[in-house]
Amino acid sequence: AAIAVKPYYRFLVLFFNCLLTFGSYFCFDIPSVLQDQFQGNLTCPNATVINGTVDCVEGLGMSPQQYNLLYAIYAWTNAVVVIMAGFLIDKLGNRFGVFLFSFLCVLGSSMFALGSHFRGTPYLLPLMLTGRLLFGSGNGSLTIVQNRITAFWFKGKELALAFGLTLAFSRLGSVLNFFLTQKFEERFGMQWTLWGGALLCVLGFASAIIVSSLDKVGMRQLGLDGAIQEESRKVRIQDVKLLSLRYWLLVLTIMFFYNGIFPFIADASKFIQDKYSGYSQKEAAYIAGAVYDSSLVLSASVGILIDYVGLRGIFAVACAVLTLPVFGLLAFTFVPPLVSTIWLGVTYSFAASSMWPSIPLVVPQATLGTAMGLATSIQMVGIGVSNLVVGQILGTNSSETKIPLWRWQRMMIFMLANTISCIVTSVMLNVVDHRQGGTLNKMTKRSEQAERDSDREPLNQGEEEQDEDGEEEAVRSRSINS
Repeated sequence: AAIAVKPYYRFLVLFFNCLLTFGSYFCFDIPSVLQDQFQGNLTCPNATVINGTVDCVEGLGMSPQQYNLLYAIYAWTNAVVVIMAGFLIDKLGNRFGVFLFSFLCVLGSSMFALGSHFRGTPYLLPLMLTGRLLFGSGNGSLTIVQNRITAFWFKGKELALAFGLTLAFSRLGSVLNFFLTQKFEERFGMQWTLWGGALLCVLGFASAIIVSSLDKVGMRQLGLDGAIQEESRKVRIQDVKLLSLRYWLLVLTIMFFYNGIFPFIADASKFIQDKYSGYSQKEAAYIAGAVYDSSLVLSASVGILIDYVGLRGIFAVACAVLTLPVFGLLAFTFVPPLVSTIWLGVTYSFAASSMWPSIPLVVPQATLGTAMGLATSIQMVGIGVSNLVVGQILGTNSSETKIPLWRWQRMMIFMLANTISCIVTSVMLNVVDHRQGGTLNKMTKRSEQAERDSDREPLNQGEEEQDEDGEEEAVRSRSINS
């Protein structure tokens, strides 16, 4: 017989679910903090000190193009893997996903660290790219499982809060990376720093074991384990064709917004040192990390706000519009960069807490993993293309210690173009949503009533009539999703 779980149980699941990606997000941006070491010279035999700084940084000898390829390969891998990963999660369940994908994060980060031991050899880049490929296969897919677990255990007025908390823990990993990695590298060297990141991914694997056990026990107590497995067996890859126009516009909005975030952060430390005088590598890394600092501080409170007022579609438009001045300031003014990075972190917090939690509102619960996988895939395609474009814009000559300002301006103009595209798609999203009932922009009370009327948008909206068996199946499905 099914019994109700204790109120704190959901938040216990949420806590360990948040820890799934803490270590992997720490690892993701280690190259950004150590960009000088990645692109530094293999040796510095004649290094001199000028104005208190060494004119040569000893490192792995990567060109800007090779360095940006580390981010591009991560994004491209995500784009390919997460589609099938989302479908497999829908078919085989969350527990299968957390074990497989957290293990891939451990394996990929370990191989990436191993590659640093082959400095100056032809094995360096292939090993590090393979590590990022495996890491990307795990981390992007692990986020899908994390979101799917969150969407199951938290509904309605708590959904954005739960998404905000998972984002906050992920961003905590990113923030600690920007604050601690440089100091750790100065004391222990690059190789031990990369291995330390791999060790944090092991923490994610341990959390995967715990959250999987909690999810299994909770499902049994609710009496839903067998029923959800039955629903999962009915998921078909063909169901993708039935996803609504709102979903696709939402996905494009997410992609264009993130195209202006992650490629910028990947090169922000170098950009700040090249354009603004007087910043050391450590200070530049702190300033670049302010994007994540703002997100860490604001994510939970922003989630509560959006849960309270709704208006997710309006927030999406506002975030895109308010991001435009950020890249304008960076491209054409010398306003202190910390202003822009904090500003970008604020808009990023609102965007992440309004856009991603909107996906469960416009797709069926049974296909949520597939929908999240497609969304992540398209997002990563955009980020991968953006990283390649940025690599071409910034040049390929590793001997350039300082990239010309006009190249950085072109990069910021490219970021502006993506943000303008985000405005266009978010406006279209609001128009379509208004014509289809305004689900995304409903206030809290109206949204809760809509959930009671229909817990999830049906897969095939064109089927107005169902036979008697179909009606019984729909009722059973809604009870499972609730």
